[in-house]
Amino acid sequence: MLDIARCRAAQLGREADLRLGDAHALDLPDAAFDTVVCTLSLRGIPDEQRAIREMKRVLPPGGRLILLDHVVASPAWLRAIQWLLERMTIPLEGEHFRRRPRLTAEAEGFVVEIAERRTLDIVERVLLRKP
Repeated sequence: MLDIARCRAAQLGREADLRLGDAHALDLPDAAFDTVVCTLSLRGIPDEQRAIREMKRVLPPGGRLILLDHVVASPAWLRAIQWLLERMTIPLEGEHFRRRPRLTAEAEGFVVEIAERRTLDIVERVLLRKP
């Protein structure tokens, strides 16, 4: 993935600092970014709370966190399907489909500015701000 990203950045004539890292322990200084974007990743990270805590650490006060991920569905019938899927996906790939990253981020002190759910309420987009 990093090789593809490096090639794409070069094609676009963009300078990009791309690194392999651990979402639980980012090799970055505190308050290094004004915005962190995390898309379709938290469902596959073992400890989403720890990852969100790291995102918070690299943001300054007022920094933005943008999340997009699959979440637990609103309709009960769809939650049941997600539960069944997780019986296979968690042991095989570590994929969680019933998490709520927005709630985890709020518990870490982030303030929700915009939140919306789409696609049968299983995809959530959220803009949060670090106080």
